[in-house]
Amino acid sequence: MRLVVDTGVFSASLSRRRPMVYDRLVARLAGNQLFLASPTVAELRYGALVAQWAKPRRDRLEAAMAVTTVVPVTDSLLSAVAELRFACRRIGHPLASSAHSSDLWIAGSAVSIRATLITGDQVFSDTPGLSLA
Repeated sequence: MRLVVDTGVFSASLSRRRPMVYDRLVARLAGNQLFLASPTVAELRYGALVAQWAKPRRDRLEAAMAVTTVVPVTDSLLSAVAELRFACRRIGHPLASSAHSSDLWIAGSAVSIRATLITGDQVFSDTPGLSLA
């Protein structure tokens, strides 16, 4: 199965002390083709900088990301994000809000490559055209 992994789930997959609520989601990653959206990569790297991770830990993060595929920014992705935001705006879904722009791009990435989004974040619930795991 093709899975776009959101930031929280991917981050939890790297942690030895993750909250138990993520255990089920992290377990679903095994044996699947994993994708990351561009905002997820940026958020993970930003988090490592803010937490002042030493080089060995940042290298482990980079190695973990290297075994995924980053969804490329293509015309198809740009259209998917625009169409998804419009659909969300029409129904009053939170992903239409600029406060959730990174989440919109993560959802749009999954929609554009016809993958399932694996997330623990409720903001993605009831997103038109988005398959959730």
